[in-house]
Amino acid sequence: MNKEQLMESARNMKGKAYAPYSKFPVGVALLLKDGTVIHGVNVENVSLGATNCAERTAIFTAITNGYKKGDFQAIAVAGDTVDFLPPCSICRQVLAEFCLPDMPVYLTNEKREILALTLQDLLPYAFTDLEM
Repeated sequence: MNKEQLMESARNMKGKAYAPYSKFPVGVALLLKDGTVIHGVNVENVSLGATNCAERTAIFTAITNGYKKGDFQAIAVAGDTVDFLPPCSICRQVLAEFCLPDMPVYLTNEKREILALTLQDLLPYAFTDLEM
């Protein structure tokens, strides 16, 4: 699956988001190394702190389905924004937990352009060790 197809899959998911408070739907398509695509959407809660982002929804679903650290090939994030929509900092850290630093991260904007980055680009100083 190429980046355009993966992004289109992410865009198609936005309509399934539960975003009654922000009115800001986000869709994600997470490509696994075996070719499987797992989707995620943001799921809001009135307390906001209990909201789950689309990126984490997809990662957690993959883990629930038996995928492991290192099984992830690429992720596409789609929203309705003028600028490219990156994952939030919490989602970046979750991605760093399960994905390789060189994993492609595709972002889009309202013009349907695609910006290709790596996880390392988004989180250059990832917290990856808990050695003391």
